[in-house]
Amino acid sequence: MSPLLFGAGLVVLNLVTSARSQKTEPLSGSGDQPLFRGADRYDFAIMIPPGGTECFWQFAHQTGYFYFSYEVQRTVGMSHDRHVAATAHNPQGFLIDTSQDVRGQINFSTQETGFYQLCLNNQHNHFGSVQVYLNFGVFYEGPETDHKQKERKQLNDTLDAIEDSTQKVQNNIFHMWRYYNFARMRKMADFFLTHSNYNYVNWWSTAQSLVIILSGILQLYFLKRLFNVPTTTDTKKPRC
Repeated sequence: MSPLLFGAGLVVLNLVTSARSQKTEPLSGSGDQPLFRGADRYDFAIMIPPGGTECFWQFAHQTGYFYFSYEVQRTVGMSHDRHVAATAHNPQGFLIDTSQDVRGQINFSTQETGFYQLCLNNQHNHFGSVQVYLNFGVFYEGPETDHKQKERKQLNDTLDAIEDSTQKVQNNIFHMWRYYNFARMRKMADFFLTHSNYNYVNWWSTAQSLVIILSGILQLYFLKRLFNVPTTTDTKKPRC
């Protein structure tokens, strides 16, 4: 085999190997400014109008773990159905998972790098808005948390042990934060439910009290008319 053919074969093999191992990292754009990727986690509440849809995008690398949890805290309007439809799509637009309930979770491993789409649809309420609390984001375990294309420096055993311990503590704190947000989510839903029941009991008690008072006044009025004796005069006398 000639040296020229041997060199061409090595070049083709190198290209095929690099194409297979290439990550799906998005380009930072043609300009000098890098691509805005946002934070790794979010938690907030949002109001969805009747029959409306709200969508969000979260950036994630292909080596991460995506989590998404939601809970309907209260309803506003004529309808009291607290069910919403949640969907998650990958960067290519394909559906990953769905959830239709008062509260739910969608968790999955990210297979490609890009912006994942999360949507909430208030399709069950055509005459009422819903307030939904969201908690979503992405986390990474192990050395993949550093996504910069830099070579890792050689560290000694002591620093490696400290780094592993710090990483474990950080992961445990992160999961504790997730459980805390889930508990806070349930607490706010219970608070709105208690407040709604409190207002319902007060208004219903006030209405019943007014009905009782009005009934007593009407009964007293009609009873008084039964014992009402007309006055007699010389020209106007009761008939026998």
